[in-house]
Amino acid sequence: MTPQEASKRSAEICALAPVIPVLVLDELVHAKPLAEALVKGGLPVLEVTLRTPVALDAIRAMAEVPGGVVGAGTLLTPADVKAAKAAGATFGVSPGATARLLDACEEHDLPLLAGAATCSEVMTLLERGYTVQKFFPAEANGGAPALAAIGGPLPQAQFCPTGGITLAKAAEYLKLKNVLCVGGSWVAPKAMMQAGNWDGIVALAAEAAALPRG
Repeated sequence: MTPQEASKRSAEICALAPVIPVLVLDELVHAKPLAEALVKGGLPVLEVTLRTPVALDAIRAMAEVPGGVVGAGTLLTPADVKAAKAAGATFGVSPGATARLLDACEEHDLPLLAGAATCSEVMTLLERGYTVQKFFPAEANGGAPALAAIGGPLPQAQFCPTGGITLAKAAEYLKLKNVLCVGGSWVAPKAMMQAGNWDGIVALAAEAAALPRG
């Protein structure tokens, strides 16, 4: 998969909903009902971060949920890419980008939302052919005003900002011309998962899915 093909597929994935849930799963038993609730609420694109021992198994379980588009987040190494693809991930997300990581994603045909925080990082990814990127950590790097400023000299780059974003903040980002969607964890609170409050998560997902895009 070329960077251009990866960016085209990433754009298609980002177009499916205004919010991509960023999910940290500690218990495998939560994976399937969580995916079902989020998809039911209108958020079909799911990012499972590779930060817990059950993450890969969670991807496998979520990949079986009809209507879901499951990806792997926190990809750091070529081994992560290979494992994520084998588990059923259809896209990847990384906090940054290295040549080895990009090589691995291209080799394994895994579209990647590679992280960038500065103009130089954005330009480096653009130079390789990645026009769709992740702005991370969004709030710590100046939030929506900073991303709007990046869009001035670099209008060809489009983003999924992630990091510290809430429902209210999401609305600010989604007004920007260079934002395709946002990533956030607020739609899947751990307390709700622990309580099995899947209807509550459906409601949070529906609220997020209704956010307008600029």
